[in-house]
Amino acid sequence: MKDNMIMTLDGRFWEKDMLINEMYDDHFYYSYLGQYSLSSSSVKKLLDSPKAYIKSLRQSDNSPALIAGRLVHLSVLEPEKFQELNFVDVQSRNTKAFKEAVEQNPETFTMKEYNSAMYLADALHNNKYAMDLLDGMEKEVPMIGNLFDKPFRGKADAIGHGRIVDLKTCADLSKFKWNAKDFKYMCQVYIYCNLFGIDYKDFYFLVIDKEKNDIGIFDVSESFYNLGESLVEQAVENYVKYIQNGRNELHNYIIRDTL
Repeated sequence: MKDNMIMTLDGRFWEKDMLINEMYDDHFYYSYLGQYSLSSSSVKKLLDSPKAYIKSLRQSDNSPALIAGRLVHLSVLEPEKFQELNFVDVQSRNTKAFKEAVEQNPETFTMKEYNSAMYLADALHNNKYAMDLLDGMEKEVPMIGNLFDKPFRGKADAIGHGRIVDLKTCADLSKFKWNAKDFKYMCQVYIYCNLFGIDYKDFYFLVIDKEKNDIGIFDVSESFYNLGESLVEQAVENYVKYIQNGRNELHNYIIRDTL
């Protein structure tokens, strides 16, 4: 296949530049490409269980952690989109008033979620090192390419000056180094470095502690990057074996171990 062509998982061929242009539309990026391309999040699912990957295609994840992360991302990286969101002053998402507001506008959140996001965003904006790291960088830049003969998508939180910065929130900054391995962030590093042509030495995680408001900046080791490569390759092998080559293999998926 030519370098300027991408075949999505539904067998459709796209000119790469045309596809990247479409990716600036969030609905296209998360809906169509969520189904028909792979990503760091789908790699994690494929490594956990191919059945978890299939399940993720059928339902979206609206966990509190993801909601909080998204709001912080928007407030810091895309403030104009953040201002377009609807916020209602209710005690809970389970209230009648909140559900009625969501029916009118799906992009509705509680004032508590707003205040939490702004609390973290202010911590970033007031931190010299965080602002220096993000200064002059382009935000929310999409990219797609072929890795291990499969289409992979990604969206850089911030890119410029020859580096990528990825914004994360966490519950305990002191545990981020270990949680990064549990959450398989090395797969994201490998995917993004290859999609955007960035060396792993120029990839940084900018992390905000949701409880203490502390901020951390983490660079990436070669071993972390190399582990990401091997895990992404393993995930693609799982996709080919259990998803692409028919569901009989998926039905027979089993985990064996010794206690």
